[in-house]
Amino acid sequence: MGTVTLGVSIAVPEPYGSSLQELRAGFGDAAAHGIPTHVTLVPPTEVAADRLPEIRAHLAEVAAAGRSFGMRLAGTGTFRPLSPVVFVQVVEGGAGCTRLQSQVRDPQGPLSRELSFPYHPHVTVAHGISEEAMDLAFSALAEYEAQWICSGFALYEQGSDGVWRKLREYPFGSGASGVPTQLGSATDSSAAAAAGEATVRRS
Repeated sequence: MGTVTLGVSIAVPEPYGSSLQELRAGFGDAAAHGIPTHVTLVPPTEVAADRLPEIRAHLAEVAAAGRSFGMRLAGTGTFRPLSPVVFVQVVEGGAGCTRLQSQVRDPQGPLSRELSFPYHPHVTVAHGISEEAMDLAFSALAEYEAQWICSGFALYEQGSDGVWRKLREYPFGSGASGVPTQLGSATDSSAAAAAGEATVRRS
């Protein structure tokens, strides 16, 4: 059956997801429109296609045991010089993200994998572009803030065109309303209602 490239992430809700995606494109990141704005839980991972049912069952089990938690973004950071990335910082909710990604990457589960760097929750706004453009992204979003309630996560697949498409959403527990929808985000299933309210402030 071949292989597929999957990722698991927490969506940044609208209108902030699309706004950050447009800003990322404006900084010159050509991949921006193929990557819904997110906090990574599992980075791009190639798996056998016939393992998808097992992976979906595992994610459903993790989500069923999960509980909503607050997320807040504020200011910028960078992984340079180790990695050519500028990001918006996760200043609240990092512990929840770290716990969740550990459960999703359970060594006994179907998404077990080693990471190239220690896990650090963040929202990428520039990757692999010129130093000048990354400096611009770093300064332009220095006062950026957004907050919302994270009530789930989603599984994505990267197509041969490089675009990441949502395969399925996984709301926490039995009473969660769903994960944040994102305008302009490709999906192969119906989007759930937006989760929580978000506020944002930029100077």
